[in-house]
Amino acid sequence: MSKKKIYEVEEHETVSDCLERMNKDGYMPVKRIEKPVFQEKVEAGQVTYEPVGRKITFEARNVE
Repeated sequence: MSKKKIYEVEEHETVSDCLERMNKDGYMPVKRIEKPVFQEKVEAGQVTYEPVGRKITFEARNVE
């Protein structure tokens, strides 16, 4: 088993579901990373970017 692993919160699960999945695999969260997800929108010939969601990932460490 590797010492570090990255877990991403899937679309169908909550943050606590992801943490539970991480715990079952024997890992403990060390760092939470949130990145915004943007959608490109063209209005009157101008391109704008609107936030449509966020991507949450956890850096996890093996619990020994």
